[in-house]
Amino acid sequence: MSFEKLGVFKPLLDAIKDLNYETPTMIQTRAIPLVLQKKDIFATAQTGTGKTAAFALPLLQRLRKPQEGKGVRAVILSPTRELSIQIYEDINSYAKYMQIKTDILVGGKDLQKQRKRLKSGIEIIIATPGRLLEHLENGLNLKDVEIFVLDEADRMLDMGFTKDIKKVVPYLPKKHQTLLFSATYSEKVRKLSKLILNKPAFIETAKKNTTVDTINQIAYQVDTNRKAELLAYLIGSRNFPQVLVFTKTKASADFLAEELKKDGLKCGVIHGDKTKASRLKTLTQFKEGKFRVLVATDIASRGLDIEELPYVINYELPSIPEDYVHRVGRTGRAGREGEAISLIDIYEKYDIRDIEKLIGQKIPKEVVEGFEPDPNIRRKDIDEVKLKAEHAREGKKFIKHEAKVKKVTAKSLKQAKKKRKTTKRDK
Repeated sequence: MSFEKLGVFKPLLDAIKDLNYETPTMIQTRAIPLVLQKKDIFATAQTGTGKTAAFALPLLQRLRKPQEGKGVRAVILSPTRELSIQIYEDINSYAKYMQIKTDILVGGKDLQKQRKRLKSGIEIIIATPGRLLEHLENGLNLKDVEIFVLDEADRMLDMGFTKDIKKVVPYLPKKHQTLLFSATYSEKVRKLSKLILNKPAFIETAKKNTTVDTINQIAYQVDTNRKAELLAYLIGSRNFPQVLVFTKTKASADFLAEELKKDGLKCGVIHGDKTKASRLKTLTQFKEGKFRVLVATDIASRGLDIEELPYVINYELPSIPEDYVHRVGRTGRAGREGEAISLIDIYEKYDIRDIEKLIGQKIPKEVVEGFEPDPNIRRKDIDEVKLKAEHAREGKKFIKHEAKVKKVTAKSLKQAKKKRKTTKRDK
């Protein structure tokens, strides 16, 4: 199957040829014809399978004919500023041979300047939910919108944007096409789809919440206090050229970056305490290869598209198993091979079971020579867990005993009462 056979017209074909797109991915093959047919779509596909092109190419083709006197004709919502920028850049690349005006509405930029640009005839808006609502409350009109896209819907819901999305929907005209794309499937996403979609076509290109086959996954068991040392050893001894490392907290990210710098590794850090401008600058420098290691919290697990990123390392496992899918999805993109490494301590060797259950596969666990876990180290909470379990068992025994006593007492009372009645009657 080719893009031409999918019905993509020449200006877009010329643009994607410049980008060296040759064969459409599965999600593109299934989504593009349906979007061109103006059908609502509920699509779940693994991270890195080409979802942006799956909705952007047919969206651009749908809007190819200029509409005089009309305002915004398409709205694309995404969870983060970084992902919005990525979508904006991709759409501009696809539309290089077309006359379509696109703008990006995200926080951290002057609201009044954005309002001024919108008055110049913008046809496609890429925005984060919060900033779009600000513009709607300041008079932005969406009555001419033909296509409404929710990208990374699961992440938006995880980040607490459910109310914002519900507030945006009433501003849209009754007749419009809605496209919902999600990397994972959850009950929250299912409920949202019922609220905003009209007789949608359901596209599922892989089993729910799985990782792509091109990613080689492995977990190394190590003591907590030797994780940073092992990470530096892996990067140095195996000569990793570019590595994205995920931590669970901002404090862990800052600590790890300092430890890696002590080992002579150049690295950058992005997390919620960094300004948006700082995060964007760091991402750009990482993409350009100015440093080998980027340490990040889950703020970067979405919207970070780095061409041919070979390695993703989980310094700490995420709190939510679904976030593992998004983290490792930063590698192995567009059919390329990648490696996802997790460093697991005595606590996480149990937590990883939830991830394995989610993705439906076992992750091989190994030990790096010289970094063997100390068999004498026990979990600090093991005694507490044991006490709770024993307390629960004792509680159950007590309840059973009480029930037994009550049962016997009730029975005894009944017999005694019967005996008293019989005695009275005999008299």
